[in-house]
Amino acid sequence: MTNGQPGLRERKKAETREALSWAALRLAVERGLENVRVEDIAAAAGVSPRTYNNYFSSKAEAIVFRHRHRILRAAEALRARPAEEPLWEALTQSLVEPFDGADQAPDPHWVAAVRLLLREPSLQAELVRGSADTRTELIAAVAARTGTDPDRDLYPRLVAATALSALQVANEHYLGADPALPFKAVFAEALRQVAAGLPDPSR
Repeated sequence: MTNGQPGLRERKKAETREALSWAALRLAVERGLENVRVEDIAAAAGVSPRTYNNYFSSKAEAIVFRHRHRILRAAEALRARPAEEPLWEALTQSLVEPFDGADQAPDPHWVAAVRLLLREPSLQAELVRGSADTRTELIAAVAARTGTDPDRDLYPRLVAATALSALQVANEHYLGADPALPFKAVFAEALRQVAAGLPDPSR
């Protein structure tokens, strides 16, 4: 790593991990998780099965990686936002930005297949398994920004939990929307409503 930036080796590893995760998701959506082999994922990403096994221990871990990594990127981005920026504005920008490519309405067939894929017990278990680490990183980033204690204060934990709940609700809304909606817009709106204090819509 040079001047705080990852070196070539680290960047190549990150690119390989991202390519494997995307290949795993795409193939699982197209074929169904049970019909995808590690060899298929590795071939789609242009690497060997042995390389795949150096990065992920299961298909579920590979698929969930992209979701987990986005939250970790958001936590890192939050730490770098301008200090004078209001917390929820900075948090919204940090959380929404990693969802690159999600600013257009998706193919309804893709959404339907993802919805079906997320019913897989192995994926549900992997999402739960990784949630603690990502939540901890987001709590720490909020605490660093607000001068609070991530271990003793309620505030950073409440903010992180609320933001991650907004992400979950936005994802559920996105997957069930008819017609299909761009995820970025749905998530940004969810965070906007939270930041506004969830005012009564009837008023």
